Amino acid sequence: MLQTTLMDQLQTLRKSPALDGFETPTLDEIVCLWQAFRSNGLEAEEAWNAIVAGLALEVAFPRRPGVTRIEH
Repeated sequence: MLQTTLMDQLQTLRKSPALDGFETPTLDEIVCLWQAFRSNGLEAEEAWNAIVAGLALEVAFPRRPGVTRIEH
C-alpha cells in the first residue's frame, strides 16, 4: 500500500509545473531516506510525511543562486 502511494505521489510531484528547474530525487534516494528515518524510530507513515514535507518545502522555497546558508 505504502509503495503504491509513494509511486503515485512521486509521479504527481514530477508532473507539477512548479517543479521546473527542481531536481526530483530518485525512488532509490527516497527509499534510502525513508529507511534512515525508520531506523531512527519514526513510524512508516511519519517517515513518509517527513519526506513529503521536505519536498514541499524545497518546492515552496527554492534556493536561489548566490544565496549561502548561515549556521546559527
